Amino acid sequence: MKSKGIYRDFFLHFDILVMMIIFFLIICFLFTLNITTTVLLFFPLGILIYMFSEYLTHRFFFHIKAPKNTFLFILIKRLHYDHHKKPNELKLLFLPIWYSAPSLFLLSTLLFLITRSIPYTLSFASGLLFMFFIYEWKHYVAHRPLKPKTRFGKWIKKTHTLHHYKNENYWYGVSTPFIDVLFGTLKDEKDVELSATAKDLEER
Repeated sequence: MKSKGIYRDFFLHFDILVMMIIFFLIICFLFTLNITTTVLLFFPLGILIYMFSEYLTHRFFFHIKAPKNTFLFILIKRLHYDHHKKPNELKLLFLPIWYSAPSLFLLSTLLFLITRSIPYTLSFASGLLFMFFIYEWKHYVAHRPLKPKTRFGKWIKKTHTLHHYKNENYWYGVSTPFIDVLFGTLKDEKDVELSATAKDLEER
């Protein structure tokens, strides 16, 4: 597959396009307001919060044992179970808009309830979205025939590959694997046994 097609598959994917439009609108509105140093500090806060929410959601929500509730099962199946069964299927690589947009709204609303500030909230939401795009890109690269040029990029791709093909109980951080260090889930691949359910989370 030509590299042009690989990039097109990412940037023209519907869910990514919608989130890009939301990001653009938030940035445009933010710049109509009074931007102070304090406002700008909420941008990296958004990045940090997304990094942790990415890990915690992946580990404790996407990897829950198959729920008995039919609706919840269908939800998790689309969000993650099917992705482990078919790791390289394009349509399963991206978070669906019906999940990512409400998640953005929920986190931003919580920040607004704490600060009661629209500028702080918009800056925070921008940080969330910025890290969201990094997450989606790193995840995309991990499953597509793209070779990272940096050692860090190669490491990220390797750890995610191990998560899918070696053991699903480790290496949860997709865009930021170093958070696995804090939670004890970053292991040397030689110290981890091959899991029989890495490709079938429903059977755990």
